[in-house]
Amino acid sequence: MLNWRRDPDYEQRMNAKLTEIEQIKARTKQIEKETEQLRREKAKQRALSALIKQHCFPAESNSTPIPPIEPDSSSS
Repeated sequence: MLNWRRDPDYEQRMNAKLTEIEQIKARTKQIEKETEQLRREKAKQRALSALIKQHCFPAESNSTPIPPIEPDSSSS
């Protein structure tokens, strides 16, 4: 014959675990939303950066650097 006694705190512990699981799920959803928002913001920043580079450094500009002028070369 089995000697079985009901654990009086079992339901309380299980409810606490279920509550913790629900909190973790809610936090996970919040993190997923924040991650998606950060991805969108990063994409906007990359697009803006590309526009800045396009306007400030156009492809048709001369990529050959101008040689420096020596200070004494023009005074002779």
